[in-house]
Amino acid sequence: MKQKAVFFFFSFFFILKINAQCAMCRAVLESGEDQSAAEGINDGIIFLMAIPYILVAAIAYFIYLKYSKSKSLKK
Repeated sequence: MKQKAVFFFFSFFFILKINAQCAMCRAVLESGEDQSAAEGINDGIIFLMAIPYILVAAIAYFIYLKYSKSKSLKK
């Protein structure tokens, strides 16, 4: 029960921090006349989004190689 409470506590504050950051980014982008800041933030979002997918794909590939080698050795 204590672990659930700790998980809820950290999740709650993590969500609050994410929402605060998004509100600040939105305010900066809406107030600016030039679109260079918006393009920079969009590029940053794409970069931050791509890295976890690349890491997960690499891990899945190595797991696939491990299991395919073990199946070929059993034949």
